[in-house]
Amino acid sequence: MKKLFLCMVLWASVIVFPAPSIAEININIGIALPPPVVFATPPDVIVLPDTNDVYAVPGVDIDLFFWSGWWWRLWEGRWYRSHYYDRGWAYYNRAPSFYFDVDPGWRRYYRDHDWRGHRWDYERIPDRQLQQNWRRWHNDRHWERQRTWGVQQYHPQPQKQREELRRQRQEQYHQRPEVQKHMREQQRKPEVRQPQKQQPQKQQPHYQPQKQQPHYQPQKQEQRQHESRGQQERGKSEHEKSRENRDQGDERHER
Repeated sequence: MKKLFLCMVLWASVIVFPAPSIAEININIGIALPPPVVFATPPDVIVLPDTNDVYAVPGVDIDLFFWSGWWWRLWEGRWYRSHYYDRGWAYYNRAPSFYFDVDPGWRRYYRDHDWRGHRWDYERIPDRQLQQNWRRWHNDRHWERQRTWGVQQYHPQPQKQREELRRQRQEQYHQRPEVQKHMREQQRKPEVRQPQKQQPQKQQPHYQPQKQQPHYQPQKQEQRQHESRGQQERGKSEHEKSRENRDQGDERHER
């Protein structure tokens, strides 16, 4: 009965949803989606210091970020992303790389207007302004070079120190109970392999042996000419011997 119901759901999804959405539906089968978060208006965001243009939604008790053209949400140890901040979530099977640049204490820093001992005059960015400018800001490194993320008299951390912080945060992230639970669930699920498309084999050209042209051998021709002359000379010498024998016979007869 469950198999029949699942088949009916898949069949209905093929009819209702366009082709690009089918892959996301297949991935999300058996994985719960996060509950919706209702916003009266599109939320403002702030850009987080020491990140590669990671925007966070302050004032809510959920982890909701904007990065690289996507909205990202962490819920019960699983990650989801969407092009919308309040709907269309699709399961993402790993932690996005930007997350390990995010300082876990950013909410406290936001509340105190203080980023590691420096005055943090962050700017609240409306959603429309974010959508219109995030790509240009990223290409120009606007927040890091021109604004230092709004942190007064602040110098970005050295690259080596940032990489070490990333490593520590990654280890702490994988130790979270909800993340551990999700990882165990993923390991128990059988791996579904997509059939590989067979590449058409190129037909090998049929080998046709070339006809060998008769090779001219001057030595054989000279040998045939030599044998012909030899036969002529042998015939001539035999004729002369016959004539000599006939002359000798005539001489004996005369005597």
